[in-house]
Amino acid sequence: MISQETFPVEPWQVRETQLVLDLLGSSESVFALSNGHIGFRGNLDEGEPHGLPGTYLNSFHEERPLPHAEAGYGYPEVGQTVVNVTDGKLVRLFVDDEPFDVRYGTLLAHERVLDLRAGTLARTVDWTSPAGQRIRVRSTRLVSFVQRACAAVEYVVEAVDQPIRVTLQSELVANAAMPEQSGDPRVSAVLRSPLQAVESDCGPAGATLVHRTRASGLQMAAGMENHVDAPGRAHVETHRAQDWARTTVVSMLEPGQELRLTKFLAYGWSALRSTPALRDQVAGALSGARFTGFAGMLEEQRAYLEEFWDAADVEVEGDAEVQQAVRFALFHVLQAGARAEQRGIAAKGLTGPGYDGHTFWDTEAYVLPVLTYTSPQAAADALRWRARTIEPARQRAAELGLGGAAFPWRTIRGQESSGYWPAGTAAFHVNADISAAVERYRIVTGSEDLETDGGLLVLVETARLWMSLGHHDARGGWHVAGVTGPDEYTAVVVDNLFTNLAAAQNLRAAAEACGRHPDLARSLGVDLEEQATWRDAAAAVTVPYDEDLRVHQQCAGFTQRPEWDFEGHREYPLLLHSPYFDLYRRQVVKQADLQMALFWFPDAFTAQDKARAVDYYERRTVRDSSLSAAVQAITAAEVGHLELAHDYLYEAATVDLRNLHHNTGDGLHVASLAGTWLALVHGFGGMRDTGGALRFDPHLPSGVSRLRFTIRWRQAKLCVDVHPDAVTYTVRDHGSSIDLRHGDEELTVRSGEAVTRPVTPLVPLLPRPQQPPGRAPHHREHHA
Repeated sequence: MISQETFPVEPWQVRETQLVLDLLGSSESVFALSNGHIGFRGNLDEGEPHGLPGTYLNSFHEERPLPHAEAGYGYPEVGQTVVNVTDGKLVRLFVDDEPFDVRYGTLLAHERVLDLRAGTLARTVDWTSPAGQRIRVRSTRLVSFVQRACAAVEYVVEAVDQPIRVTLQSELVANAAMPEQSGDPRVSAVLRSPLQAVESDCGPAGATLVHRTRASGLQMAAGMENHVDAPGRAHVETHRAQDWARTTVVSMLEPGQELRLTKFLAYGWSALRSTPALRDQVAGALSGARFTGFAGMLEEQRAYLEEFWDAADVEVEGDAEVQQAVRFALFHVLQAGARAEQRGIAAKGLTGPGYDGHTFWDTEAYVLPVLTYTSPQAAADALRWRARTIEPARQRAAELGLGGAAFPWRTIRGQESSGYWPAGTAAFHVNADISAAVERYRIVTGSEDLETDGGLLVLVETARLWMSLGHHDARGGWHVAGVTGPDEYTAVVVDNLFTNLAAAQNLRAAAEACGRHPDLARSLGVDLEEQATWRDAAAAVTVPYDEDLRVHQQCAGFTQRPEWDFEGHREYPLLLHSPYFDLYRRQVVKQADLQMALFWFPDAFTAQDKARAVDYYERRTVRDSSLSAAVQAITAAEVGHLELAHDYLYEAATVDLRNLHHNTGDGLHVASLAGTWLALVHGFGGMRDTGGALRFDPHLPSGVSRLRFTIRWRQAKLCVDVHPDAVTYTVRDHGSSIDLRHGDEELTVRSGEAVTRPVTPLVPLLPRPQQPPGRAPHHREHHA
């Protein structure tokens, strides 16, 4: 775990007070900067030492064969893996002839600060070389939200107590050597020298390198331009080769004097554009950055984030650690999607190579709900990317003998990239998750623009998929067989409850959308008869229920399966220590599945149903996925187990800041970070948006004295200010009003008016449930 001594709890920044080399991998992920298009891991400026070097461009990938022990029809044969592209962050430093390396000499002080309002990573160092020369170094790094293709680094060296000769080497490096990865199958495949040189060019103080991937045929360009501010004479020269370019700066400094290097960077890639077009794109981006200047880019960055925080900030009083964590989480969710612009949002964002850089259902189920309420344009762009990948989804459905479109479980460019068929082939709920995100965007924003720009196509083709997957029985019930729900320890089942309800929601949404856009629906071949079949299937969907136990079943027959021996299996994650065959046949749950249904479809269950379901499934859920804690926080809060919910919130919020799963070095858990917002807003804020209406039923745990958050609803901002005994609703936009429900009361909140209502005490119907041995959530008080 990462301690509070290393990362102190502060409301608007993450500060590393000392450099711990054993934590470099984790800190590189925590300090990653991205705008959704370019991603920099938080490597030290000098490049070494490092945990894992990383510079990424969204969706820039290489293809590789997918090995199968035994081949089978329909198995994906080609995998996609994110590429560590040309590294432009590097600035090497020599003091006289000594390389600045924190492992040598004397490191007197070292601090890094991720500023969540400025959008920068700042570093200060005080170091004495082995030869006794003391220097101070300050650097500031940013990846621009405003100038999508650009990033910048300012690197300042100060002589402290004696004259020194300073040499800086500002570099572009492609095909950097990568360390060996672990044997964990979730960690990305390591690609050796994935980039082939195409062209290079350099000027007096900058260079551009163009490379192409060998198999996927994608081409990328990286350019740098260096500006030097020295107190006296400075010698500057640039050299290049196929895989590197280096601008070298040499200057003499007297004590107290500084040498300042400002480095502008630009990136671009394409599968279609020519080499000259890419090269010129990078040159143009560099010109724009130079025109703005480093100070101007800092101002742009802060202004962009001020607008974001104005509509997205969550204030948590009483729990300083969660306060820091939710802002950290929102910042990284924004970084993952802000400028993705019709490319996918990966499970790790652009913070590391974990999961090979793939996008999963996590994006639509966890990340896009947050972006829809805080940065809706980013959510719309991510969904337009799904619509753009409809053809490979149609091809995958046809390959499986199904109608419509089968979106992939994991992918970069739209093709299924999972070699594990029980999840990659059978986790069809991803299609309903995508459709739910399309429908949520329309409900929250009030705009039908997305629906007419690819959204209806997605709804129709996924509805057709469900009709080819599902079937009616002799009594008229509608079933879906051979699917895997969110819980990957219960695979290829009949009537997974979450999947069935999600499919029914998908079918209804598609029929209603066709009714709103009849001409567009006809162009897709949809007639009234097809819409009627969708409605009939949705109305007849099977919801498995155990009458004897009076509890909903995760899938048909789940509660009749043998129990799992939790006492005899104490090594986690179970997938690395137990055969899948045994997991599949028993009552053991990897991650919230039935509880996910309680959250997504609250009107399908009574209060008693929810209480009994939480009690039953809490005892069987081991949380071998970071996706689980946030959902368990929401459902625990809804049934009145507020302290348990607070512990689950802590786990979701600090999964990376405290490295709870011991794999933050592979990249951040972006869905769990998004789940922090979900747990606070939907859990303790009690917000639900089902049925096209906004409703709240807030309750706070004893450790939180106030929760205040803002959401975008239609064209207005709604502020919800929750105290233990009352909640106040205000609309912040002049001339606007919002209809909502507080508990059972219908309200209209108008701008300029604050509406306050009491918070009704919540009494749980059942005692607090136990978790499997050793799998209780990380209790926040243990880490205070």
